[in-house]
This record gives sequence, structure tokens and C-alpha cells, in this order.
Amino acid sequence: MEGPQPLYTGHRQRLRARFQKAGADAMPDYELLEMVLFRAIPRRDTKDLSKRLLARFGSFAQVINAPEQRLKEVRGVGDAVVAELKLIHAAALRLMRSEVSSGPVLSSWAQLMDYLRAAQGFAPREQFRILFLDKKNRLIADEVQGVGTVDHTPVYVREVVKRALELSATAIILVHNHPSGDPTPSRADIDMTRLIIQAARPLGIAVHDHVIVGREGHASFKALRLI
Repeated sequence: MEGPQPLYTGHRQRLRARFQKAGADAMPDYELLEMVLFRAIPRRDTKDLSKRLLARFGSFAQVINAPEQRLKEVRGVGDAVVAELKLIHAAALRLMRSEVSSGPVLSSWAQLMDYLRAAQGFAPREQFRILFLDKKNRLIADEVQGVGTVDHTPVYVREVVKRALELSATAIILVHNHPSGDPTPSRADIDMTRLIIQAARPLGIAVHDHVIVGREGHASFKALRLI
């Protein structure tokens, strides 16, 4: 004869039922995170861990984007939990990138900003990314060209232009993040962008924009009239 089921079993069933009936929007961050942790922790309650993660990092998005080592600083987080969180992050990025790639990038600007912020807006070090576009402004390639420190990434103008030529791109969008959270362009950001524009223009490669992303939002050089 089977004994009584653990208390967390009924709780999980209720959460799943509510998710199926009302969707994710009806659930607070901690409950959605609880459900993400179900597979990683099959035989324990996940509510307390979910709340500890949110207390440490601040939001569902920041938990999913947190570096592995920082996640493991939270009591109860092991390899299985880290793998589950990173799987969710990778799946979300794959979906967002496929939506951006389905048509002209410039006509789905809001989706692109959501993708870029998810991809690197919470990264602990600067990353320099380039989106390579064809003559119809469709995405040819999305590549991280370099990873730097908390406040600097080396960018080599010749390598940027060389890669665009290799891919037969006619336009590019430059992207990097500010780990401080503030996306305001620095003087070095502005000067580097102008050097790339000057090198690319004679070769028929347009620089549509340079976007800086951070936890607090994004900044567009074109919108700021810096290019």
C-alpha cells in the first residue's frame, strides 16, 4: 500500500493546472521560476529556492541571465539547476532570434531590441556583437566578435569590415552592452563607431546603427543622432 504523497506533489499539480488554464501572465515570477525548477529538483519543494534566487538577482530575467558561478552562490543551486536555467535562456534566445530572422530586421525593431537585451543586456562583461545584413536588410549572421572586461571590449575596425566582406553583407548593426546597466554611449563608443563607418562606407557597407544594451534599457546611436 502506497503512503501519502509529499505535500509538494499537490502544490506542483495546482501550479501546473493554473498555468494551463490562465497562462504565465497570471503567475508571479517566483511561481514561474518554481515550475522551471521542477525537473531539476524532482523530489523537493522549489518555492524557497525560487524566492532565494529572486531575492539575490531581482527578477525572473536576471535569474535566467545570471552567470553560473553566481547562481551557485545561492544555497540549493547545483549543476542540475544551473543546466535547467541555462536551457530556458538558450531556448528563449533561439525563439527570439528566429522571429528577428524571419523578415527585414529594420521592420521588427522592437523585437530586435528585446532579443539583444536578452542576449547580452545582463552579461557581466562587455560583448561586441555584429548583425550582418543583406541588401534586403535580412539577417545573414549574428556574431559576437569579442568579449572584454566590465567596461571595455577591444574592437578592430579592419576585422569588422573584413568579416562583412566575407559574408557579402551590405549593411551591419553594431551592438555592445554596458554591464553597469546604463546604456549611455561613451566618447570611446562614439569615436569607434565613426571609425567603422569611415572604413565601411567606401566598400559599400552601411552602418545602420550602433545599439548599446544594459539592464536599464538600450540606446540607439541613430535615435540619438550620433550617426
